[in-house]
Amino acid sequence: MMQRAVSVIIVSRHRPAALLRCIVGLGQQDHRNFEVIVVADPKAAEAVSALLQPIKLVSFDQANISAARNLGLAQAAGAVVAFIDDDAVPEPSWLSRLVAPFQDHEVVAATGFVRGRNGISYQWKACEVDGLGDDHDLNILDTTLVTPTAGRAVKTQGTNCAFRAETLRQIGGFDPAYRFYLDDADLDMRLVSLGKTAVVPEAEVHHGYQASARRTANRVPLSLYDIAASTAIFLRRHAVAPDFDLALAKLSRRESTRINHHRAAGRLDADAELALLRSMTEGWKAGLACELDSLAPIVKGDVPFLAFPSLGPVAGQVLSGRSWQKSALRSAALASVGQAIVTVICLSPTARPHRMAFQPEGFWLQTGGLFGRSDRSGPKFRLIGFRKRVRSEICRISKVRPIE
Repeated sequence: MMQRAVSVIIVSRHRPAALLRCIVGLGQQDHRNFEVIVVADPKAAEAVSALLQPIKLVSFDQANISAARNLGLAQAAGAVVAFIDDDAVPEPSWLSRLVAPFQDHEVVAATGFVRGRNGISYQWKACEVDGLGDDHDLNILDTTLVTPTAGRAVKTQGTNCAFRAETLRQIGGFDPAYRFYLDDADLDMRLVSLGKTAVVPEAEVHHGYQASARRTANRVPLSLYDIAASTAIFLRRHAVAPDFDLALAKLSRRESTRINHHRAAGRLDADAELALLRSMTEGWKAGLACELDSLAPIVKGDVPFLAFPSLGPVAGQVLSGRSWQKSALRSAALASVGQAIVTVICLSPTARPHRMAFQPEGFWLQTGGLFGRSDRSGPKFRLIGFRKRVRSEICRISKVRPIE
């Protein structure tokens, strides 16, 4: 059976190294029929061009992720369009699993699960969003087609989502009024009446939160302007008789809690806190004052499908050893990149927590202590033999990645 044609869109701004790593990860997908569209600042676009790979490039250097995604959408020739962030890397089975539910004609959107900074614990699973922008967790363990309920939409995660391309273009794509934050939730609310959303737990990406103009690498906010502005706009778009004073108080409490957390950890001082609170007030006022335009359909460009060369379905290879063998393991991994999906498990005789990260060279590396925990919910210390520990980690990984 011919695989569904998919356009994968990556928006990137001032993070060329992360972008290139994401592209390497896309090259290992087991879904063969897809193209890659990169919307990026000129420097990053130049770095992508130097790869000499068939990638559609759009140069764009504005801090507006919605506008950037719409530019990519106009270039998309696939029947389905998928989105991933530049600071994320997909598991090899990500795309094939994410787009499989579109075989059902009632499905208009799909979203998967997201692993966090340690590459093991979940950063995002599944939830619904309501007209106030509040999330409501969904207990979903297997692929599920969700019919929207009144006033709520399944929330697709921007770094791991897919849509029917023509449906997305018809409703005007993403609303550029949301420069950042709640842009995906707004889209989901507008899709509610058009069909079902698939939640696909095993369509996984790893999202590491790279630094940006809005936050540092350890998630310390540098500005709350766009968060506040987008919240006000979302309420104006979707809330029934919103109480804006109450909403602002709620937003202030939430962000103050986050600021206090960073201050307690020594990552913010009093001046930075004051600047953040000021930016939130300014953003809120801007969100209440801006004109809300209706969205015109996005016109598809006259551009052919540009197939991206993926590794396709190949066998997996696991290389395991002790921390003092790391150099040899790395060399062995590099020798197999391009022929197999390579996972290296390198353990020290300690109780250090584990981390899993995709390397720019094209293999997965898990490090940590033999006796340490991998998932944050596990025990901090577990007495276990080397072979048994490797087998348990392989069992966990094999759900989303080919293993030898």
